[in-house]
Amino acid sequence: MSDKLLFLTGKLAEKSLNKVLSEVVANPKTPPFNYRVEQIGVSVAALMTPEMIVRRLKSTGEANKMILPGLCQGDLSQLHRQYGIPAERGPEDLKDLPQYFGQQGIAPDLSQYSCQIFAEIVNAPDLTVDEIVAKANQFKAQGANVIDLGCLPNKPFTHLADTIKSLKQAGFKVSVDSMNSDELLLAGRAGADYLLSLTEKTLWIADAVESTPVLIPSSPGHMASLYKAIEACLKNNKPFIADAILDPIHFGLTDSIVRYHKLRKKYPNIQIMMGIGNLTELTDADTTGINAMLFGMISELDINAVLATSVSPHAVNAIVEADIARRVMHAAKRDSRLPRGYSTALNGLHDRRPFPYKADEIVEISAQIKDPSFRIMVSEAGVHVFNRDGLQIDIDPFAFYPNLGVQNDASHAFYLGVELARAQIAHQLGKRYVQDEGLSWGLVTEQNKDDRKSHREASLKEKQAKQKDQ
Repeated sequence: MSDKLLFLTGKLAEKSLNKVLSEVVANPKTPPFNYRVEQIGVSVAALMTPEMIVRRLKSTGEANKMILPGLCQGDLSQLHRQYGIPAERGPEDLKDLPQYFGQQGIAPDLSQYSCQIFAEIVNAPDLTVDEIVAKANQFKAQGANVIDLGCLPNKPFTHLADTIKSLKQAGFKVSVDSMNSDELLLAGRAGADYLLSLTEKTLWIADAVESTPVLIPSSPGHMASLYKAIEACLKNNKPFIADAILDPIHFGLTDSIVRYHKLRKKYPNIQIMMGIGNLTELTDADTTGINAMLFGMISELDINAVLATSVSPHAVNAIVEADIARRVMHAAKRDSRLPRGYSTALNGLHDRRPFPYKADEIVEISAQIKDPSFRIMVSEAGVHVFNRDGLQIDIDPFAFYPNLGVQNDASHAFYLGVELARAQIAHQLGKRYVQDEGLSWGLVTEQNKDDRKSHREASLKEKQAKQKDQ
């Protein structure tokens, strides 16, 4: 039985919503549903609240589900109690309804992944035990599975054993990364789960402790030595992870990728690690794209673990980006699809559909405005500002000021300045702009989304309280 959906909207969006819905149901790829649009008397759909809906919507008719604008705030559970049918938010922009119904309104499942993240604390010897535990908790919140303690050359790590024990007591899996045999032995005896990095010459350490060794070539690119270490572990039934070492750009990157490919071909069933910091840390480029590309290769090569770092200021989100990238690539591989449409968290600077409305559509919308409040929209043609007195279009916010009539209204001028600056940035970069909403910067925005929504709700409540007092 097809769904019977009730779409709630405002005066300005009613015509556009009906047009988009008619196109959606006419598409043979869309799951069949019946619908009715109810305009509840508010101008801007995003400003409706559950309390307002309860006051104005007398009946839901035969509908078995209610769809609200995506920007509608508040607790929707009261709508379910009032009308006895589920209520959910649709996309933030009605132009995204085709994609919404293409996925049947269900967000892609990104709960699974197949690659473990070892998050390295690179300066562990310089930190106290408490500082290390605090950093470990931060990395865990960002998606890390294992906390790696990076030892420093010629720098004693006098509290190494105490640190490992504290991390283990706190429930962490721990790895220790050192080129010093004594440190690795101490780490293994203190309970470290993994030791980085052993070669065929230091493999004897793995026989002295229970820790799982991470094997690397005895010299850069010397894969024969890595193969010997692998064969020794296989012969002794010793669990291990192999790492062919990813090199930085212009210092062997392409050759190192080939080494990983050869390693997987030669040993299709072993555990493999890739250290990705040599690219994320040592390349002056946004790490979102770097992580996306790396985890695409990691997915294709069935690499089981990565060693990730978050040291350089431009790589401050490298751990959480790695977490998102591994989930997206795992889901795309599972679905035999391109890694598109799973998440926008790695789209920082641009959006795939930045301008949902064409200039002529905005002109049509502006003709419906009967009040003095300014609306701002962005199309490929530029920034559009309009109210009942007319429509202006430009790219430079300063060009609007002489004709806005807010020279004697400081608060209104301030508001328009903020919004027009956002709109200009959105137009320049190719980003989605929604009035009264901050621009989306991918995962950075997602990390602060709750704060943004609570601020919006507080503003709405303040506005409603003032209207009530008046």
